[in-house]
Amino acid sequence: MDKLVHNKIFDGIYRPGEDGIPEFKAYVAGQWVFGESFSEVKSPIDGRIIARVSRLSRDQVEEALARVYEKGREEIRNYPGEKRVQSFLKAAGLMREAFEDFVNVLILDAGKPKSNAVGETKATIERLEKTTFESRRMLGDYVPGDWSEETLESEGIVKREPYGLILAISPFNYPLFISAAKVVPALLSGNTVLLKPASADPLAAIMFVRVLELAGFPKESFALLTIPGSFMDDVVKDRRIRAITFTGSTEVGEHIIRTGGIKAYHLELGGKDPAIVLDDANLELASEKIVKGMVSFSGQRCDAIRLILAQEKIYEDLKARILEKLKGMEPRNPLEDENAVMGPLIDESSAEYIEEVYKDAVEKGARPLTEFRRKGNYVWPILLEVSKEKIKDLRAFNEDVFGSMALLIKVKDEDEAIEIAKSSRFGLDASVFSECERRARKVARKLEVGSVFINEYPRHGIGYYPFGGMKDSGVGREGIGYSVEQFTTTKTIVHNFKGYGVWEYL
Repeated sequence: MDKLVHNKIFDGIYRPGEDGIPEFKAYVAGQWVFGESFSEVKSPIDGRIIARVSRLSRDQVEEALARVYEKGREEIRNYPGEKRVQSFLKAAGLMREAFEDFVNVLILDAGKPKSNAVGETKATIERLEKTTFESRRMLGDYVPGDWSEETLESEGIVKREPYGLILAISPFNYPLFISAAKVVPALLSGNTVLLKPASADPLAAIMFVRVLELAGFPKESFALLTIPGSFMDDVVKDRRIRAITFTGSTEVGEHIIRTGGIKAYHLELGGKDPAIVLDDANLELASEKIVKGMVSFSGQRCDAIRLILAQEKIYEDLKARILEKLKGMEPRNPLEDENAVMGPLIDESSAEYIEEVYKDAVEKGARPLTEFRRKGNYVWPILLEVSKEKIKDLRAFNEDVFGSMALLIKVKDEDEAIEIAKSSRFGLDASVFSECERRARKVARKLEVGSVFINEYPRHGIGYYPFGGMKDSGVGREGIGYSVEQFTTTKTIVHNFKGYGVWEYL
């Protein structure tokens, strides 16, 4: 087969197998090693094997844990913040040199259309460069003692400190960017990191770890866990791990909390993002943004639009505009069409699940507005019209459906739209479309979500604006600066100066 990566910086982290398929090593806190066996990595585009990735043994996992805990923790703490920033900037430069390799791997490994793969690679580079914005988030507070009789002649400083060892678990949908968005603030704030990439598409994360190694970070301060899910419970519950950051389903997030015990948790989980369209909205803008929010990366985004709540007065007009724009939307092979907007879902089981949820909705009274079409793991966009009385019976409303499927509901006014949106167990993002700032602001205030986008579809981008969920959509906030706060805790240091004459109070 054609060579998967070409840049020489990746020499040494893989070898060609007997059949020519590359076999990748894992990074065990300073050493690139082969595991006791390999996992096959198949492209969602056509199902062919594109690589094999080392599967670490339990002994190798323990070795990685021990190194980052016993040696890496001190090394990263003693690596000054200024040098950490310099290393991130060097990593950004290395990624620019290997830009085409990252794009190629994201297309083949995750099935991304080229525009998505290019966008994710650019976003990762920008995220590395934006670490220069974040150092002030490590500043603490000075607390004078003279505001309480009990603390006279003392003073305190409150400083931000790293937790120590962080486990970062990355999802399949943004295997490069989300891995970086977890590792960057963890290392920046002085933590060591164990990165567990998604088993479905781990290659971009492996390449990113190589970039970090070459960028000069202490070699024992991070490790890559290419292990099966059956190993993860033992890792999650390990007491040396003091914080866990995870992006994925609500159900897995709940399992992590139950298994991990007393730790800090930073979880971005499932979503059911509503788009609320008021009767004074610009309908051409609203329909354009809603369709983009539905179909981008085939809806495999936690911030994808899943509900469309439109007022009666503009309902039919909006529906017609959305359907007109969906006509030209179809999943395509990203290798054959560089302009594809939609590609395949990550695997066939994901497509089968969407078909099950679709059938459930139709059986319970939802009316299909688009023809259901599926070929393997390629699924065409789905728009279902459903009454507000029946919506809560649908799996499509109660579950996080990771695909391009949206429910269209007619509502009387914004209060009814808010009520339906709030009845969801999820609370990640929402959109509001209105030409009246006052009305849009009212809706934004009442929604129980982490982010509200006015006249725009939800998108987290590089995390320039913070994001995260409420209710079953997660714990904590991500974003430039905000993630640093999630990955640190505070330490209070109190100085007693009684009798030293530093202060002479009246």
